[in-house]
Amino acid sequence: MRSSSHAGSGPDESVNTKNSGSDSHPCPGGNTLYIVGTGPGKADHMSGRARQVLAACDIVVGYKTYLELIEDVIKDKKILTTGMTKEVDRVQAAIDAALDGNVCALVSGGDAGIYAMAGLVLEMLALKKIACNTGEKAGLCVEVVPGIPALAAGAALLGAPLTHDFATVSLSDLLTPWEIIEKRLDAAAAADFVINIYNPKSKKRDWQLSRAMEIMLKHRAGTTPVGIVTGAMRDNQKVVLCALQDLDKADVGMQSIVIVGNTSTFIYNDLMITPRGYSKKYEIGKKQETQCHEE
Repeated sequence: MRSSSHAGSGPDESVNTKNSGSDSHPCPGGNTLYIVGTGPGKADHMSGRARQVLAACDIVVGYKTYLELIEDVIKDKKILTTGMTKEVDRVQAAIDAALDGNVCALVSGGDAGIYAMAGLVLEMLALKKIACNTGEKAGLCVEVVPGIPALAAGAALLGAPLTHDFATVSLSDLLTPWEIIEKRLDAAAAADFVINIYNPKSKKRDWQLSRAMEIMLKHRAGTTPVGIVTGAMRDNQKVVLCALQDLDKADVGMQSIVIVGNTSTFIYNDLMITPRGYSKKYEIGKKQETQCHEE
């Protein structure tokens, strides 16, 4: 939506502004669909808001693996599950349940808006012309509840690799042509972004990560630090550091996120660190005098 105003004129009333207060939530009752990001692992990494809406809902819809991670939180709820490649069916089931007058939660691991279900839900509502958040009785009240994304969980376990600019690329070509993925990856590497790689490898997609390594090596030294986190915040959690030139030999799967450093990233005591630039601006290596003032 575009808006414009002339000098001295009042605000554009056609622009919809939402109340930003922390106690303001758009969905008070039935015909409600919450799209909930549950974070990277078990329920102890969920937000308070995620717990709140899951406690309030009648029905929970999701992929079996994600639901098992939070089973203690949803044990008294009606559960609808679908397989890994049944995202459209999963979303349709959640929309139908909410349209029937229920308070429904559609669960995504990590953050619901990052390579997850929020986009598909809103796309389907738009395609089917189902009103949302308009107050119409025939429509739905929809709230997207954020969660800790895999890139943040992985970065925390590695140290501080994302302290400067970064880009995120998925290597899954099931929905995006590989030519576009290569173009984005090449541009991110050329621009010296730290690169988060989602969906790096699966049983069927076993060559894309090696090709991604070749593309990044055109712009990065072979010794560039790479962090690989598998099963972040879960029982099978594994954290590995390697050089970019060895990435194709690393043990990587669908539960892995790969973080490739930029030209400034370094390793210290097995921690992956991307400098923000403070050492250039301040003398952080020298003892600083601290002045305290009493009021």
